[in-house]
Formats: sequence, structure tokens, C-alpha cells
Amino acid sequence: MTDPADVTTASTRAWIAPALALFTSTGTLLCCALPALFVALGMGAVVAGVVTSVPGLIWLSAHKALVFGVAGALLVIAGGLQWRARNLPCPADPRLARACMRSRAIAKWVYVLAVLVYLVGAFFAFLAGSLLL
Repeated sequence: MTDPADVTTASTRAWIAPALALFTSTGTLLCCALPALFVALGMGAVVAGVVTSVPGLIWLSAHKALVFGVAGALLVIAGGLQWRARNLPCPADPRLARACMRSRAIAKWVYVLAVLVYLVGAFFAFLAGSLLL
């Protein structure tokens, strides 16, 4: 019989990786997608104000290949962990089983959101500029 603590630990690990991937892919959105969108919409003053308030965004933009590389690696790791955890048993207790299944569903949607944010950021960081020229 599977120890419920092992299942809970594995389920938690499977949920943490997508959350970290979402965090890093949000960084790609902040460094590249939102500033490009604001400039494209004629809101360059907003970008200037945000960069003045948060100077760390300049570093993120200057090192966008590193930012996207780390975010992409975390997305791959999170996807692999979710793939591995998809068939892990949930506890026999109905309450814990519901929590386990809910946690898996949340982790799946967090991962999908992280991938979408990453793709939007990648489009604006690497493709939008060349399409507009």
C-alpha cells in the first residue's frame, strides 16, 4: 500500500514546478512582451515610466536570451514532472483523493498558462520586431 505522505510529497513537487515555470515565464512577459506591446500601441511614455520605476527590467531586457532559456528549461522540467505524476496514485481517503485530483488539475492549468505566457513573450521578444520591419 502506498504511504499517503509519499503521494502528498510527489503531488506537491508536481505542483511546485509549474508554479516556478509560471513565475519565470511571467518574467519573459514583463521584460519583452508588455514593453513591446505598449510601444506598438503608442504608449512609449508608459514604458519609460515603468523602466524608471523598476530599473531591473532593463537587465531582463538586455539578457532576454538567458531569461528565455531559464524559463524554457523550467517549463520542460515542469512538463516532465507533470507527465511523470499523471498516473501517481491518490490516497484512498475520499477527502484526500479529491484534494489530490484538484491539485493535479490546478497544476495542469498553471502549466498551460505558463506555456502561453512564455509563447506570447517569445513572440514579442524575437518575432514581432522583425515582422514590423
